[in-house]
Amino acid sequence: MFHIVLIEPEIPQNTGNIVRTCAATGAHLHLIRPLGFEVSDKYLKRAGLDYWHFVDISYYDNVFQLFDRFPEANFYFFTSKGRRAHSEVHYSDGDFLVFGKETAGIPEELLLAHEKNCVRIPMLGGVRCLNLSNAVAVAVYEALRQTDFAGMETEGELHRLKWQEENP
Repeated sequence: MFHIVLIEPEIPQNTGNIVRTCAATGAHLHLIRPLGFEVSDKYLKRAGLDYWHFVDISYYDNVFQLFDRFPEANFYFFTSKGRRAHSEVHYSDGDFLVFGKETAGIPEELLLAHEKNCVRIPMLGGVRCLNLSNAVAVAVYEALRQTDFAGMETEGELHRLKWQEENP
């Protein structure tokens, strides 16, 4: 299981989408206060649809509470300021994928303190960053890909019809 950390998220729809991603991937969501919305916010609930009961969510007053709770964990900080691609890292079950708030990202002091674990999702120049919920999805699915999607369903069934049998 991977851990998704959102430092001071501001937009409820993004967090709701991330809840849905966590439900689909089995990731544990860690929210660092202050939040830019109420947890009961209708936009947050709507974006997360009916997936809330599938997700473990923990709340912290600051990121240092999280670090203290998991002192041996690997934390990877996703930032447009990172020097290496997110796909260059070897992720392991239990790693923490950390994201900053939509308007400011992760505080630079935190990035400097963890410079070797700062990564970026490659994109064209001139674009500030990806949408937060999209960045989380890209990151967690890369981590899952590297761990062979352990424990996840990797094929599906049609609703009305049947897939043709593959030729041996």
